Amino acid sequence: MIAPHPSAPARTVRKAVVPAAGLGTRFLPATKATPKEMLPVVDKPAIQYVVEEAAAAGLDDVLMITGRHKRAIEDHFDHALELEQALTAKGDTVRLDAVRDPARLASIHHIRQGDPLGLGHAVLCARRHVGDQPFAVLLGDDLIDPRETLLSRMLDIRDRRLGSVVALMEVPPEQIHRYGCAAVEPTGEEDLVRVTGLVEKPNRRQAPSRYAVIGRYVLDPAVFPVLERTPPGRGGEIQLTDALQEMAADGTVHGVVFRGLRHDTGDKADYLRTVVRMACARPDLGPEFVAWLRVFLGELDGVLPGQRDAAA
Repeated sequence: MIAPHPSAPARTVRKAVVPAAGLGTRFLPATKATPKEMLPVVDKPAIQYVVEEAAAAGLDDVLMITGRHKRAIEDHFDHALELEQALTAKGDTVRLDAVRDPARLASIHHIRQGDPLGLGHAVLCARRHVGDQPFAVLLGDDLIDPRETLLSRMLDIRDRRLGSVVALMEVPPEQIHRYGCAAVEPTGEEDLVRVTGLVEKPNRRQAPSRYAVIGRYVLDPAVFPVLERTPPGRGGEIQLTDALQEMAADGTVHGVVFRGLRHDTGDKADYLRTVVRMACARPDLGPEFVAWLRVFLGELDGVLPGQRDAAA
């Protein structure tokens, strides 16, 4: 049994589901033989940050929903005995801990989504593992800054209000078509709304608000029978948004409005920005890397650092 994260609070929700069956076509050819979830963000694969977030919030049971050609994910969260033995023999305790950490984060399980039928179908694949317990869903394309407490806040809301909880972020109107969009009403708590309706990727004129659903959910097990009867929607896929739309009609879906730092690693430009931001925040890399960035940006502007100082 994996020991709980030392700073994690006791939770009624203990299980997390991480859908990771996508093909990663936007990052070809890098993802031809490497799962997109394994693309590095500084020195860890993106999916490790997601599992670390779950563990820090007190979720000690993580189910990965994978597909074909995703064996690297399973290997990463397993022990690498030969590598560990080699590092032990060298006395390299720092790298040894880094290699062992992924397998120690939580009790991690893997099942395959046989057909790519959408996020709703991926969640439905978790039914046997989850059973009749509430659970969290964390999408690997969304990295929430480790200093944020979004998931913990969502779990607190679930403990108090039951039902399901989604994460919302206000986005510019011209971007709302990229997301599920929520119609909401206030609850009296500043960052908490009641979700009254959901639309998957609406055009700008049909969007009920500027509140986009981002990749964090805490779901009641009642979502499973709803997903079973949810027909394919946008893109011919079973949409989790459509199931939550039906559940919202009963007043059992709430939204936490997130105003913190989120990284979208599913987009090439945002992925690059994520790597730079995360590197700058690292105490072991940041000072030297930021100094280099300043010089590099000056060179891009055609101004040498000394000239910039003189001009100032």
